[in-house]
Amino acid sequence: MGKLKDVFKVDKPIIGMVHLRPLPGSPKYDPVNMGMDKIISIALEEAAMLEQAGVDGVQVENMWDIPYLRSEDIGYETAAALAVGIHAVRNKVSIPVGAECHMNGADCAMACAVAAGASWIRVFEWCNAFVSQSGFINAMGANVSRMRSRLKADQILALCDVNVKHGSHYIIHDRSVAEQAMDIESQDGDAVIVTGFDTGTPPSVENISKCKKSAADGAIIGSWFKEGNNWKNPVSYDRTKEFMDKVIALRQA
Repeated sequence: MGKLKDVFKVDKPIIGMVHLRPLPGSPKYDPVNMGMDKIISIALEEAAMLEQAGVDGVQVENMWDIPYLRSEDIGYETAAALAVGIHAVRNKVSIPVGAECHMNGADCAMACAVAAGASWIRVFEWCNAFVSQSGFINAMGANVSRMRSRLKADQILALCDVNVKHGSHYIIHDRSVAEQAMDIESQDGDAVIVTGFDTGTPPSVENISKCKKSAADGAIIGSWFKEGNNWKNPVSYDRTKEFMDKVIALRQA
């Protein structure tokens, strides 16, 4: 689980989020007022702002494609648009770039990461299962790890959630968060992500502590870096810079 250092070159990296506006194929896609050119323009502006504020990497995802499809239903149009967005961001910034595709579209994210040159993907359910807002979500680790091998893309890391937001984990409630983190490690996930109950809600210190032995130190931050602490708002340079100044001070302490 020490592979993050190879990507970010710093201890405890902070990853900011680039939420692509609704992409082709999603219900909210608006080709007249928010076509691909404008979507990319906003993504580049926000990615550059995050880099200037000091984050160590950015993750590009189709956050606005609500309601989310399950991985087996995600279309070619989503993969194509997401890959274009990731590639554009990677060419804009000098920090590492990652990929995510909702809902648990880890195979789509891996394909996009390979095509766009991303350094990691986020996987909501690498092993085990849960009932999400989009329905039953199965583990993707076995398929995606084989896909990564076929595509000769072993350099792309899989950052894997434990008890991810967006649904219920009652079907595995007999397994602790720490045990689920151990599952990810034993099934060759590259890092463990601990989240809160919903977007914008931080994870508990207790859950982070339970996963500490398996989890790589770092953080993915979306809502806090947005105006008003709302993921639907634009990136706030001031909020991001204030946060990163504190992170840098702690690293130097």
